[in-house]
Amino acid sequence: MYLIFLMIAVLLLDAVTRNVIDIPLHWCIEFTQFTLAAYYFMGGAMTLKNESHVRMDLFYERLSPRGKARLDAVTILCLLFYLCVLLWGSVSSLEYAIQTNEKRFSMWNPSMIPIKALMVACIVLMILQSLSILAKTVGFLKGEELA
Repeated sequence: MYLIFLMIAVLLLDAVTRNVIDIPLHWCIEFTQFTLAAYYFMGGAMTLKNESHVRMDLFYERLSPRGKARLDAVTILCLLFYLCVLLWGSVSSLEYAIQTNEKRFSMWNPSMIPIKALMVACIVLMILQSLSILAKTVGFLKGEELA
């Protein structure tokens, strides 16, 4: 949540230095893009944990608790498949970035390794959170009471 305030501060700095004192800081926009990417990456697992994600309530609310649990199990399995494919691609991308010391082609020329490493870590956290939800859902369907 606090990354939003950091982004606002950096964009304000960029606006002031570019428009008031006529000294453009070339790193500000890219830094803000990286910060926004980090914000989205880190928010994924937290969104799953807090059940803040978007759900098609039109159908979901009409289901019984067991029906909701069954639908949750199916959607979590689909999500896990997607996240595993995403993890495979992001690990491959991180390996490439490390092997080639990948940098962004710009005036600032930042390394891509930190943001790609953060992406891998956050995808792993989302997978772990998804597995937790799946375990709770399967436990509910079996009649077990899970915390």
